Amino acid sequence: MTEEIKGFRDISGEEALKREKIKQLLVKKFKSYGFMPAETPIIEYEEFVRGNQNEEAISDIFKLKDKGNRNLALRYEFTFQLKRLAKNKKLPYRRYQIGEVFRDEPVSSNRFRQFTQCDVDVVGSSTKDEAEILKLTSEILNELKIDATIFINNRKLLYEILDKQKIKDKAKVIKEIDKLDKLPEQEVKANLKRYKAEKLLALLKKPESYFAKYKSYAEIKELKRYCSMFKVAVKFSPSLARGLGYYNSSIFEIKSKEMKETIIAGGSYLVNQVQSTGISFGLDRLSQLSRVDIDKIKCIIISINQDKASIEIAQKLRDNGISCFIMDKISKALEYANMEKIPYIIFIGSDEIKRKKFKLRDMKTGKELMLEEKEMVKKLKD
Repeated sequence: MTEEIKGFRDISGEEALKREKIKQLLVKKFKSYGFMPAETPIIEYEEFVRGNQNEEAISDIFKLKDKGNRNLALRYEFTFQLKRLAKNKKLPYRRYQIGEVFRDEPVSSNRFRQFTQCDVDVVGSSTKDEAEILKLTSEILNELKIDATIFINNRKLLYEILDKQKIKDKAKVIKEIDKLDKLPEQEVKANLKRYKAEKLLALLKKPESYFAKYKSYAEIKELKRYCSMFKVAVKFSPSLARGLGYYNSSIFEIKSKEMKETIIAGGSYLVNQVQSTGISFGLDRLSQLSRVDIDKIKCIIISINQDKASIEIAQKLRDNGISCFIMDKISKALEYANMEKIPYIIFIGSDEIKRKKFKLRDMKTGKELMLEEKEMVKKLKD
């Protein structure tokens, strides 16, 4: 059997190039904000993956056993591994990580069982760090040409509202509120009735000024103040909940009108009892929404019985940052260039060698130029 398992996929061609370009942009941005790279194992002990929580997301972990019959699991996110990474590190510990995570959950057009997360986290964080991470997010969205809104809320505020409403089973109620962008409102309301919390929906639709009476709103106000300093636009959303229970303060979600699902999300939480904050970029969704120019192969060199000269020319092009490779069948090379949308062909035959000029064909227009080596390099670099 060669077909893919449901929820998993091969990625190649232009999509792979686009993802690579986005990852390069993310790494550059992460480093510019002082984050350092880290790598962690894909497989961990199941007990470590689960931690002390009984979360819906954790129930979707992929379980496995090794030859020693140990209970293992594939990582479902990076945050829990920070407990080990941050141990004995000087604070603040600022790390970024890009890699694969796995969740055994229902599949949809924008939801896979293996996907790439791109995270930044600050262990030992302040409100200023939260705002700075949102500024970083805003810059990345601009560079990827994604039109999106950064929504913020605070878990303390949600708990305070639930306390005032005398609602029990707070964690379960918050999980239901988190489904507002996934399920019809009437369905969420029916679910909340089980906890006598259906009145929350009307309350959470009130204007921002209404929430100023809550003590915890001061943290929202403080975050907005720092966001203003960083010149990053954010929007308060009292119904924003985030399903995972470890969040203990600010929470963020970034949404685009072009996609139903959240594209970036995060918040603040404890790592080894140290206040921390972070955000996670979903590469799959960024790739679907972004408008970036990909770095495709620039040209094919056709060697017409001139392998030595072709190899020398290819190396000079590569030394100048021009991607290329050599083929020796004209018809095959032209067909390949058309199929893969490679913009240029260089012909190297005995006449070109004698004249020290090379035929460069623009595959889009069909126009051909006879150029000296330096002229050809300049043309291809433009």
